[in-house]
Amino acid sequence: MMPSGRLSKQVAWIGGGASGIGEATAELFAAEGASVCIVDQQVERGSQLAERIRSQGGQAFFCAADVTDENQVQSSIAETVAKWQGLHIVVNCAGIVHAKMLHEYSSAEWDQLMAVNVKSIFFAFKHAWPFLSLNARSYVVNVGSISSFIAQASTPAYTASKGAVLQLSRSIAVDYAEHGLRCNCVCPGITDTPMLRHHLNAASDPEASLRRRLSRVPMGTVLRPQQIAKSILYFACEDSAGITGTSLLIDGGYLAAAEWQSPEHTAFME
Repeated sequence: MMPSGRLSKQVAWIGGGASGIGEATAELFAAEGASVCIVDQQVERGSQLAERIRSQGGQAFFCAADVTDENQVQSSIAETVAKWQGLHIVVNCAGIVHAKMLHEYSSAEWDQLMAVNVKSIFFAFKHAWPFLSLNARSYVVNVGSISSFIAQASTPAYTASKGAVLQLSRSIAVDYAEHGLRCNCVCPGITDTPMLRHHLNAASDPEASLRRRLSRVPMGTVLRPQQIAKSILYFACEDSAGITGTSLLIDGGYLAAAEWQSPEHTAFME
C-alpha cells in the first residue's frame, strides 16, 4: 500500500526515535509526509536513520539528546520548531527495562528507569505545549505496554512505569482537550526491539524464553515495530478523530485470555 500523505505539512518530534518502535515510527511518519525530528542518545543510529529517510525523499533530522535531561529536551524541541516553523505531533517512545527483583534495585536504578520511561514524557509535553497550543489540532502519542495493564515476572519498575504512562496519557487527554489536543497510548505486546532482546538476554536460553512467551500468544508470533508504528500513526492524525484518553493494545491476543497454549502453527506464522 502506498503512503497516503496523511501527515503532509505536519511536524513530529519523536523521543527515543533512533531504534525499535521509534525508528519504525520515524520512517512511517516521513513516508506519510511529516517533517520528523528524531531524538535519541544513539548518535550513530539516529544520524543514519535521518540520512536514510532523506535519501528516500523524506524530511528528517537527528537531534542528540538525553530525554531525561529537561534542558536537552527543551533544546531539541526549540530546534525542531526553528527548523520547520511549528510542531504538531509528539511521540514518546523512549524506554528501558531491568530484569531483576524489586529488592535487588538500587535507588539510582529505580530513578533512572522512571526518568526514561515516565519523566521524559513530562519534559516533552511541558516544552512542546507552547507550540502545540498554536494548532487547531495537535497530537500526543505515548508508548505504554501490556505491562500498563498486567504484571510480568522480574520487571517491577518497568511495570510500574508503564502503568504510569497510561494514566499520564489519560490525564493529558482530559486537561488539554479544550485546546484541540488529543493524547492516546499504544500498548504493545511482545515486539522485536532491542529492548526485548536485552530483556531476553537475561535468560540462560533467550530463544527458548521467547518461544515460551509466544506460546501464550494466540497469534503465536512476535510483533514487528512497523506494526506498532501504524497504530501510532492512527492516533497522530484525524483518522482517529473523536478518540482521546484511550489505549490500544497491539498484542497478538495476549491479554484476551487468562489461559492459552498456542498450537505449533498459526496462519500468522506464514
